[in-house]
Amino acid sequence: MKNNIFDNYNPQKTLYKALLDASNEHGKNYEVIEDIQRKPLKYRDIILQSIVLGNYIKRFTTESEHIGIMLPNVTALPILFFALQFTGRVPAMLNFSSGAYAINRSCKTAKIKTIYTSRLFIDKAKLESVIKELQKNYSIYYLEDIKKKIKISTKLFSLIAQFFISKYYDRQHPNKDPEKTAVILFTSGSEGDPKGVALSHRNLLSNYAQVKYHIEFSASDTMFCCLPLYHSFGLNAGFLMPLLGGSKIFLYPTPLDYRLIPEFISKLKATILFGTNTFFKGYANYAKPDDFKTLKYVVAGAEKLHGDTIKLWRDKFGLDILQGYGVTETSPVISVNDLKQNKIGTVGSIMININHYLEPVEGIDNGGRLVVKGPNIMLGYLLYDNPGILQPPSTAKGAGWYDTGDIANVDDEGFVTILGRAKRFAKIGGEMVSLTAVEELAALTWPQEKHACVAIIDENKRERIILVTENKEAKLKELQKIAKENHISKLNIPKKIETTIDIPILATGKIDYINLTKLVALKN
Repeated sequence: MKNNIFDNYNPQKTLYKALLDASNEHGKNYEVIEDIQRKPLKYRDIILQSIVLGNYIKRFTTESEHIGIMLPNVTALPILFFALQFTGRVPAMLNFSSGAYAINRSCKTAKIKTIYTSRLFIDKAKLESVIKELQKNYSIYYLEDIKKKIKISTKLFSLIAQFFISKYYDRQHPNKDPEKTAVILFTSGSEGDPKGVALSHRNLLSNYAQVKYHIEFSASDTMFCCLPLYHSFGLNAGFLMPLLGGSKIFLYPTPLDYRLIPEFISKLKATILFGTNTFFKGYANYAKPDDFKTLKYVVAGAEKLHGDTIKLWRDKFGLDILQGYGVTETSPVISVNDLKQNKIGTVGSIMININHYLEPVEGIDNGGRLVVKGPNIMLGYLLYDNPGILQPPSTAKGAGWYDTGDIANVDDEGFVTILGRAKRFAKIGGEMVSLTAVEELAALTWPQEKHACVAIIDENKRERIILVTENKEAKLKELQKIAKENHISKLNIPKKIETTIDIPILATGKIDYINLTKLVALKN
């Protein structure tokens, strides 16, 4: 069945052609996207407005140029995204929450000269100082200004063109090679400098075909998408996949509205919600038991799903969270559990048409670095010290293989368990200790609070594990007690507990380990 579903979808086309196919399949007048303004967009609206805006953008940009997008989850974003696809330009999704310095580095990495944004957004998000810095190096265009400049003749021409859109698109001369770059995303930088990730049309559409067996995106579903679209989880899983599958999409500007989001999900009768452990725990604490009664798929990714979060959702809402796993470089989904078979504690089985192997790691007997290869693997990295030059993935096994950097175990049934990032292991007493496992012990001990763990080098050049927790009363003896009761190794007990540091969180929901490590080092 997996083979049939995967083989019956042709990823050898552009994202814009995939949009046209979805429009033909589900109906041009099907209302597919809306945001908090509650003004739904039909497929035909996206197509018409992408033609209008695309023809304007063509005058100021060149074919295959990398164009920065700096917008929140609003309906203007899909229109701009597909306007660039229509004209053969490459959207580069900028993380507006990362500050002027990081955005500037991202732009230089991807050789971006032009950024599109919104005056209303800049004002509401209080990003005036960020824009002021970016204006020194880049051309900034505001959608409100463009709207005023588009002539009636252009609108009329586009109105006529949409009736012959397939022929009109075919007559355009932008790059239509499915193997070329369709979008540029940037890694979160939670453990290092952000890198540009170039994903092709085929990469993204292949991942859609791979995921279709596990999650049915259909007209009977409503996706509540609050993950930012500059993140791969939000862009492909939360936006492109449901758009192509005919599911209604509700774009919400932030995942952090823990009180309001459950109310919206209830009113919209949403059936699909993607998020992270951090967000799911936040929603559950404020939601009423009936708020999530229409949800069918609740899928967690981006960070480890904790047992207390699983139990909370099961006890309060009668829902099992499906844990998945992926990285930006794989478009992003590598594995996911589904309603047919959900193995708690694992991130599911690896997607069809992805090959993998485990690279041995010294000190880890039951697992290794997960290395993958498949049609969803990125074209390559763009690096700050070599701007604009694509570096395709490869390992000792050859070109096309991508080392995820995650330590994993694959059981006899093919289910994957992520043991932690390779960088997030510490060597204690000659043994490799997972910092994620230390965090899990803390979550087991104090399930209501947030915890994060880092390793620092002490004055004797030895690694020390420091647990940062929001529990102001946390004591090591409590960890020791729970570890003993659950037969957890003493090595998973941290050297010290730090209760005076606020745990920094990235906009994607991940813990910002770079800044956390700096904060811990300053105090120790």
